[in-house]
Amino acid sequence: MKRTLLVTSALPYANGDIHLGHLVETIQTDIWVRFQRMMGHDVTYFCADDVHGTPITIAAKKKGVSPEAMVAEISQRHQRDFGTYGIQFTHFSSTGTSINRELAEDIYLKAVHADAIECRSIEQLYCPNDGMFLPDRLIRGTCPKCHAVDQYGDSCEQCSAVYNPSDLIDSRCAECGTPPTLKSSDHYFFKLSHFEGIIQEWLKSGHVQVEVANKLNEWFANGLRDWDISRDAPYYGFKIPNTVDKYFYVWVDAPIGYIAATHEWALANGISGIDMWKQPSVEIHHFIGKDILYFHTLFWPALLYVGGYQLPQRVNVHGFLTINGQKMSKSRGTFINASEFAEHFNPEYLRYYLASKLTLSIDDIDLNFEDFGFKVNAEIVNKIVNIASRLGAIIHKHCDGHLGTIHPSGDALVTEIADAGDRIARFYDGVDTLKATREIMALADKANQYIDFQAPWSVIKTDPDAGRDICTTGLNALKILAIYLKPIIPSIVAGIESFLNCPSLTWEDRYTRIEQCRIQPYHHLAQRIDPATISRFLANRIPSETAV
Repeated sequence: MKRTLLVTSALPYANGDIHLGHLVETIQTDIWVRFQRMMGHDVTYFCADDVHGTPITIAAKKKGVSPEAMVAEISQRHQRDFGTYGIQFTHFSSTGTSINRELAEDIYLKAVHADAIECRSIEQLYCPNDGMFLPDRLIRGTCPKCHAVDQYGDSCEQCSAVYNPSDLIDSRCAECGTPPTLKSSDHYFFKLSHFEGIIQEWLKSGHVQVEVANKLNEWFANGLRDWDISRDAPYYGFKIPNTVDKYFYVWVDAPIGYIAATHEWALANGISGIDMWKQPSVEIHHFIGKDILYFHTLFWPALLYVGGYQLPQRVNVHGFLTINGQKMSKSRGTFINASEFAEHFNPEYLRYYLASKLTLSIDDIDLNFEDFGFKVNAEIVNKIVNIASRLGAIIHKHCDGHLGTIHPSGDALVTEIADAGDRIARFYDGVDTLKATREIMALADKANQYIDFQAPWSVIKTDPDAGRDICTTGLNALKILAIYLKPIIPSIVAGIESFLNCPSLTWEDRYTRIEQCRIQPYHHLAQRIDPATISRFLANRIPSETAV
């Protein structure tokens, strides 16, 4: 049955370049989107730059440009880097659009009408040196729950605790290091507790991973707190209706940006993106990191409900990325930008490596460079590309580029590989690419074992027809494996499609055999990673005492 899927990745913040941590999510999402399209489903994929908040203002001031000019330049770089890694958005937008402002105001006013907004006076952390109230991301200190140091003012990256900035131990202004003082101000709160039953019912219906639901149950046990959705001027963002100097907290309009990006694209195509978010026939799937779990599984469903939109079908949560076992850190040299990585390695190799690690778990995954080089060489090059290079050379040397028919000795093998498609599809659909890649490589092993045992390079010298048919069998196996890998390494697979004269392979094409036809001469599809390249890359950026 054909499905209509609306998919999003979390919005990158527009104060810096895309790094490998961002790519974990967008690559995971893009793989899922490509698979669903191969299955014939109707899929739209949206993202945007998150452009509001005090950090944007501060970063722009340091650069000597306006916030608008800075985020426009960064957005171009973001889209360039995503494109380099094969991320294909249906539409990429910005949270600063007039459409997003209108949608944010509409949801807010509906929340006011539903008596879900309350104004109260609070004490906030204020930097006397900079003369401004400090947003959560400009406060650093020790987590009050697990005592991890150097954490943000609203949540802990180590234990995922969510707290008030005033609860942070030994807090300081992240810009100047000055300890903040408390200062009173009127703020607007969203009564999250009013929607506790609705959110719990949604969670019980299997819309998040089990371990995510367990984590959320801890927050429910402690009671849901009302959410401060306002920030004081000066603030770069949308002004709250019927106020003078209050602005929406960035986490109000950021997720609404998903709807705005959809509507922006839809209007250009003569349809209503807002309606897409209200139609039960449209499945909404979010992909996020565990650091923003609280916002997407508590606040966001409540905002959607009060705004009259349907709640997400699924929120898929992944863990953080570590580099050679270490947290990404500029001081340690383990903070790697996407553009820098692409200068040294094929971006599709990262797509494959991350796919081979990602599961439904929210555990962190590690980019171990030694393992990275080994896996790419052993699996992509040795198990997949070598089939094309070896058999393509034989077919063009001895058979003028023409395939025969599948050899009787390999008929069962080709059928077995094709039949595995349903199982692999379940892994893809379930966002478990680790299991998918393991299954694919196990099948690739069988194909290579068949080729090695049959030795067509020898057989063709004495029995040309049999040798050609054995090669045809191996290349049919390759075609099916290419179908299974197409969501992960689309450019390499495009090369295989061209080589086999099989453009635009779909999932169902695994049962279509290529026989009695001509293939193209083999052209280089993928290069092995030289361990020396990895050594130079690490040596140039990681201090010797921490290099692995």
